Amino acid sequence: MTLAATAGILATGPTTTAAAETHGFLSPTGVEIAFLLVGLVTFGAAIVTVTTRQLVHAALWLVVTLGGLAVEYLLLTAEFIAWVQVLIYVGSVVVLLLFGLMLTRAPIGRSPDADSGNRWAALTVAVAAAAALVWVVVDAFRTTWIDLDGPAAGSTEATGASLFQNWVLPFEALSVLLLAALVGAIVLSRKAKADATTPADATTPADADTRRDTEGTC
Repeated sequence: MTLAATAGILATGPTTTAAAETHGFLSPTGVEIAFLLVGLVTFGAAIVTVTTRQLVHAALWLVVTLGGLAVEYLLLTAEFIAWVQVLIYVGSVVVLLLFGLMLTRAPIGRSPDADSGNRWAALTVAVAAAAALVWVVVDAFRTTWIDLDGPAAGSTEATGASLFQNWVLPFEALSVLLLAALVGAIVLSRKAKADATTPADATTPADADTRRDTEGTC
C-alpha cells in the first residue's frame, strides 16, 4: 500500500464516520420534531378521551386522536394508511358512534354512570400493555431508519403492489369472512323482523268460529 493510498483512507475515514453520526437523537430533523409534537397532541387527546365523563366530548376527542394518528402516518410517508385512517375511522366509526349517541338519546352533559370502579386495574393493564408494545416496537425497529428522500415506501402504488402480490390470499379470505358476516347479519335481522310481525295472540279461523259459536250460545 502506497503512502498516497494510506493518506486517502485516513482522509476519507473520519469524513464518512462524521457523516454517519450527523443523524441522531441529538440532531433531529424538522420531520422528527413535527412527529414528536403531533404525537404529544395525540397522546393528550387520547388521555382526555378516556377520562372525560361526557360521552359526546369523548367522541369528539376521539376524532382528534385518530386524526393525529393519520398525520403521523403522513409524516412516515405512509399516505395510503393515513387516508384509510381518515376514511374508515374518522369518517365512519366516529360518525357511527355519534349517530348511536344521538339515536339512543344519550345524555349530553356529564355522565356519572360512565365511570367504573375498576379504574386502577384498567390503568395498570393499560400501562403494562403500552410498555410491552413500546418495547416490542423499539426492539424490532431499533436500527431501522426511514429514508424520506428515497422512493416512497408507503404510497398507494407500493402498498397496492405488496397487497395484491404478497398478501392476496389473506385479503381474499378476509373478504369472504366479511361477506359471511354480512349475510349472517341479514338473516338474523329478517328472522327477528318476522318474529316481531307475528302477534303472540294470533288465532286461526277455526278458533275464531268456535269462539263465535260459544258467544252465540251464551
